[in-house]
Amino acid sequence: MFRHSVENFDRADALLFGRVTYEMMEAAARKHVVSSTEKGLIDEYEFALHPKLAGHGPTLFAGLSKSVDLRLVSRQEFGSGAASA
Repeated sequence: MFRHSVENFDRADALLFGRVTYEMMEAAARKHVVSSTEKGLIDEYEFALHPKLAGHGPTLFAGLSKSVDLRLVSRQEFGSGAASA
């Protein structure tokens, strides 16, 4: 998964890191992601999925005025059970 992350860093225009950063910038990040999504400014999302359900907490896309249809273009599974899609 490390090699995959490094490759993503090399090609990314913007990055958000970890829970502490996310918690510090949660409102601003959500507003930016929702606004950019609704304006059609994001051409690709990459989600790191971990096999654990939290059952609580905020969601990044809360506040979208309409649903967004996504198309899966790639998927990679890791030995830890995590997946990148």
